[in-house]
Amino acid sequence: MNLLVTRPEHDDTTHYLSSYCEPTLEFAHSKGHKVLDLHREKAVKMDVESGLRKFQAKFVVFNGHGDYHQVAGHKNEVLITEGENDKLLKDKVVYAISCRCGNILGPRSVEKGALSFTGYNEDFYFYYEPKLISKPKKDKTVALFLEPTQRFIRAVLKGNSVQEAEQKAQEQMKDNLIKSLSFEDTSIAKYLWWDLKHMVTYGNKNMKLD
Repeated sequence: MNLLVTRPEHDDTTHYLSSYCEPTLEFAHSKGHKVLDLHREKAVKMDVESGLRKFQAKFVVFNGHGDYHQVAGHKNEVLITEGENDKLLKDKVVYAISCRCGNILGPRSVEKGALSFTGYNEDFYFYYEPKLISKPKKDKTVALFLEPTQRFIRAVLKGNSVQEAEQKAQEQMKDNLIKSLSFEDTSIAKYLWWDLKHMVTYGNKNMKLD
């Protein structure tokens, strides 16, 4: 399987998303998958469009900021826009770890031929501990929010259907939500529930990638 991943890294949010994706990319390599890792300055529109055309990735993961109509890359350069270049997602399973783009960009890309699109139809929230920003993988708070995203990716890479991958991610989110109910900061549970509620998938949920 060919996997294309964008990993912008220009602010706290993208720094965490990029860092949490690293072990998953190592996992993909260990399973023999080919990976096009568009990291930092490579997570720009020109390289993404070229990668989508030439690399023939079946699985595409976007990390970064977004809104209802588009997903962005490094320094918030817009990568994919609904009605402009979303047709480049044709015949691909897509997962966008990004705010809001699961609302309009997701279903419209499926209309243009994407096999499936998983994302969030409103903002995607996560908490982190500022003192650990230089060591994100040691941050147990942010792990509650970001580990489920990686579970989705790894499940697809293992050959699970999109629906099975979504269920695994949501099960972990529910477990983390229950765990967080005992925390002093109750807003953590609130935002885990928010992310869980706003995770959506369009297209063929039974799709499996070899």
